[in-house]
Amino acid sequence: MNNYENKEYQNPLFEKIETARRRPSQIKDTHINLSHGSGGKAMRDLIANIFVKSFDNPILSQLEDQATFDLYNFSQHGNRLAFTTDSYVVDPLFFPGSDIGELAINGTINDLAVSGAKPLYLTCSMILEEGLPIETLRKVVASMQKAAKKAGVQIVTGDTKVVNRGCADKLFINTAGIGIIPPGIDISPRHIQPGDVVIINGEIGNHGTAILIARGELALETDIESDCQPLHELVAEIIKVCPQIHAMRDATRGGLATVLNEFAQTSNLGIRINENAIPIREEVNGVCEILGLEPLYLANEGKLVIVAPPEKADLILETMRNHPTGKDASIIGQIITNPPGIVLLKTAFGAERIIDMLVGDQLPRIC
Repeated sequence: MNNYENKEYQNPLFEKIETARRRPSQIKDTHINLSHGSGGKAMRDLIANIFVKSFDNPILSQLEDQATFDLYNFSQHGNRLAFTTDSYVVDPLFFPGSDIGELAINGTINDLAVSGAKPLYLTCSMILEEGLPIETLRKVVASMQKAAKKAGVQIVTGDTKVVNRGCADKLFINTAGIGIIPPGIDISPRHIQPGDVVIINGEIGNHGTAILIARGELALETDIESDCQPLHELVAEIIKVCPQIHAMRDATRGGLATVLNEFAQTSNLGIRINENAIPIREEVNGVCEILGLEPLYLANEGKLVIVAPPEKADLILETMRNHPTGKDASIIGQIITNPPGIVLLKTAFGAERIIDMLVGDQLPRIC
C-alpha cells in the first residue's frame, strides 16, 4: 500500500490539482449567472473573492456551515441574549445617503439596540438575480463591511442563492443579529406608565422621502438623504443615565405613528403627541403636501422612540443631544390614561385628531 501511495497519490500532478482546487480563482464573469448558486466551484469562488475577502474574521474564515462561539465571551457582556432577523428589499439599491448594504447592517444593529443589547455578531444571506452586475455586488458587500466595522460587529456566517432572471429584483438581503443585554435592563412596552414622556432622537421621514425621490418617478428635487445610522452607542449612553427606560423601538416601516400605536395597544394606555414638537424638515413636509402623504407614517432608518419616566426626561434629553445621532432629540408627547390604546395628535392649530395604525402602504420597497 505504501508503494501504491507513493506512486499514485504523491504524483506531482495530483499535488498541482489539489493546490489548484484549494486556491479560489479570480472571478472572470461580469454578471451573476446560475452557476454562482450551484454549490460548485463558481459559487465557491464568488464567496471567497467577494464575501470572505470583505468580511474576513477568525469565525467566518473557518467556512463551516455554522458559526460557533465561546459562551464565556458572551457572559462578559451580560446575562440575556437578544436575537433578531430582518430582510431588505429596497428599491433602488443605492440612494442618497446610503444603500441596501449599509441599511441591512444598521437596521439589524438597531433592532438589537432598542432592547438595550450590545450587538456582537451578524449573519448575511443574499438572494441574487441572474444578470446582476458583479461590480454592484462588490459595492454592496463593501458597504456592509464598512458599516459593520464602524459599528464594531462581525459578520460571521451566511448563505448565497441565485434565482433566474426576473424571479427577484436584483438583490435581496437577509440578516440576523445576536447581542447581549446588560444585567438590570428590561425594556418593554408592558412597563409604560401614565405620565411617562415620549422622546424621539431627531427628524422623521428623511429615509422614506430620500427613497421616493431616488426612484426618479416624480419631477422633484431635494438634497434630503436617508437617516440610515447605527443607534447602539446612543442607546448605551441613554441606559447609563436611565436604566429604567420603559419602552424603546426604532421607527422604520410605518414610521413614528406605527410605533406609537404599538406602544398604546400593548400598554392599553393613550398617547398624546404635540405636532409642533416633532422634528421634521420643511422639505419633507413639502413633499408630503404635494403627494398627499402623512409624514408620521414615513419610514426612518436611524430614529428611535423612547418612553421614559418623566423625572428622567431632562437628563435623557441632554444625554441624547450630546451624541451625534441624537443632537435633534425632542420630547414630543406624554402617556395618558384615556382614551386607552389610542394615539392623539395635538395639531398646530390646537385641535386633536386620532393617529391610527398605517393601513395599506404609502411607499412600497423602502427597506
